[in-house]
Amino acid sequence: MIPLRNRNPSETLPFVTIFLIITNISVFFYQLTLGEKLPVFLIQYGLVPAKLFYYDRIPGLDLKHVLFPFLTSMFFHGGWLHIIGNMWYLWIFGDNVEDRLGHGGFFLFYLICGIGAAFFHVLLNPHSTVPCMGASGAIAGVLGAYLICFPFARVLTAVPILFFIELIEIPAVFLLFFWFALQFFNGTLSITATAQTGSGGVAWWAHVGGFICGMILIKVFPWRKGLRSRR
Repeated sequence: MIPLRNRNPSETLPFVTIFLIITNISVFFYQLTLGEKLPVFLIQYGLVPAKLFYYDRIPGLDLKHVLFPFLTSMFFHGGWLHIIGNMWYLWIFGDNVEDRLGHGGFFLFYLICGIGAAFFHVLLNPHSTVPCMGASGAIAGVLGAYLICFPFARVLTAVPILFFIELIEIPAVFLLFFWFALQFFNGTLSITATAQTGSGGVAWWAHVGGFICGMILIKVFPWRKGLRSRR
């Protein structure tokens, strides 16, 4: 299922959401200019779990180079589909969560969710030497917050049925529960696959961790003052 737009208009201009989208796209275009230097760049600034767990065994590795990628890695992407998919979800769901938290609160919320998702990925992949990157962990936090705040908001969704695609408006709770279940299921399968092949792939558990983090934080963060109640 692919969300196309929601029927939940925001009350304010979501300029933090717009800023995050522009920043991610700008960084992606910068990645495209690196050419042969890109793999070294991603090893240095992408999230490599093994750096944290084997920090004391890697000569010349500074602690800041281990911790800093928890922040920087959420602004890198592995390809066009990766960044388009992430920015599409952020655009559809980010404005309402920003509306609920306020601009400053949403920016802090987004970063914490991204860092929390990164820690979740590291804990479940402690020996991985594959750089993890992408905004999907932070955006998963936005989806988790959306589920708590707007469970019955209508979302226009493209649903494949056999060889056809139907456009259906469904409550956000069904769409987001399906999305979370898919991440959890694939994450469970990836544990076995990684153990057998040792290769990397989609950071499913970062998505799961970010989603849970967002559901918890939205209840802790103060909501924007003057927010009107909406059905």
